[in-house]
Amino acid sequence: MLGLQIPAWLVRLVQVGLSLGLLALIWRAADGPEAARSLAAAHWGWLTLGLILLSVQTFLSALRWQLTARQLGIVLGTRRALGEYYLSQVVNQSLPGGMIGDAGRAVRSRGRAGLMAAGQAVVFERLAGQIAMFATLGTAFVATLAVPGGLDWPGWLVAPVAGFLGVGLCLPVAAQGAIYLPGPIGATARQMRGGFLRSVAARPALTGQIVLSLGTTLCNLAAFAVCARAVGVDLSLPATAALVPLILFTMLIPVSISGWGLREGAAATLLPIAGVTASGGLAASIAFGLVLIAAVLPGLLLVWITPRQEAHTTGQLTPR
Repeated sequence: MLGLQIPAWLVRLVQVGLSLGLLALIWRAADGPEAARSLAAAHWGWLTLGLILLSVQTFLSALRWQLTARQLGIVLGTRRALGEYYLSQVVNQSLPGGMIGDAGRAVRSRGRAGLMAAGQAVVFERLAGQIAMFATLGTAFVATLAVPGGLDWPGWLVAPVAGFLGVGLCLPVAAQGAIYLPGPIGATARQMRGGFLRSVAARPALTGQIVLSLGTTLCNLAAFAVCARAVGVDLSLPATAALVPLILFTMLIPVSISGWGLREGAAATLLPIAGVTASGGLAASIAFGLVLIAAVLPGLLLVWITPRQEAHTTGQLTPR
């Protein structure tokens, strides 16, 4: 019996509808008109700073991909790496989960090393950034719980955050255990482990991975904070380090378009812990989302000027 194939356009329509529906619900629940007034009065200087920070974040991410790929035998010039990264961001901003553009980046960069190595380079590069964000969240969560005067975590949130961190800490253990499994699963796990150790954790690359990943994390968190400042929301350092990562992690849930709706709901729910109104959290998240879109616009130019044959190259990518 043939399975029912859902048309891609219908899936996209559902995702757009979900994003719009979530935004409408949050708009009603978090005093949308007040958030709109804050957005209308936004300070353009702070928004511009947010745009600069997100652009720096893209540049650092491209360098991290270049480093990761080089460890796996793929040579990427800096300009090419940056251009491909912008291209992937354009796609990620229009699709759920923020990963489809990364798949295209792997295909276009496979060169002589092959699709497996190119795919590992993309996955491990993104994973390095998420590890840094996760480590920031974990450190800030423990610090704000332990140090008086940090954040007043509500009881209903402590257990879920602790559980999320616990699951994250267990994942490396599970991955390590998977290498001992028989058959294709164990073989794949061993191959992925070897690739990760070589491209991220090996001594020649580790320092660069740490510096670049911490840099991208700081740029993301600072960009959210200055976008919040633009709409009149002042976030303390503990709030930025502990709450903003939770907000940004919701963008990885592949049910809406580029996290719209989920991110705003998380901001309107979590930022009041730091003394921000729900409408202020909503305005801050929308401002960040709009600046994020502006920050990937150079990718549209690259889509227009990149020759079609370059997107289908099979030769090794060489520095420009």
